[in-house]
Amino acid sequence: MAGKNKSKKKLGDNLIAVNRRALHDYFIEERFEAGLSLQGWEVKSLRAGKANISDAYVTAKNGEMVLFGATITPLKNSCAFVVCDPQRTRTLLLNKREIGKLIGHQQRSGYTIIPLKLYWKGSWAKLEIAIARGKQDHDKRDAIKDREWQRAKERIMKKSF
Repeated sequence: MAGKNKSKKKLGDNLIAVNRRALHDYFIEERFEAGLSLQGWEVKSLRAGKANISDAYVTAKNGEMVLFGATITPLKNSCAFVVCDPQRTRTLLLNKREIGKLIGHQQRSGYTIIPLKLYWKGSWAKLEIAIARGKQDHDKRDAIKDREWQRAKERIMKKSF
């Protein structure tokens, strides 16, 4: 009996946008998963993969967390009758305990809240945000030096066996 050939989605298929600079510029302290309050044209654009979160940040406004600086480029055919603002602020959907924790960390000096990934979880768009502390230039150089040393060690071990 032949079973049905079910096509499974790869993990990368759910990914919409990644903030690659975040791991280079910040030390990540803690991660959270947040929902997004979106309009219809934004969902359509996200399905097409037209999002950029590299310059975005999260801050508290009137007791809720808001995403600033994220760009969702509208599709040509979806914005015929609606005014589309690609840079509009988007409310994040978090519970009260998480909001309190994020606000507490944000008020400390040196900490910020940044988006790391934008992805699909089922049919819901989710944003992975993180409490982060900024790296200085010497921290970045140390990280690069450590990474190079790890690669060199792996190369040496590979050649010896």
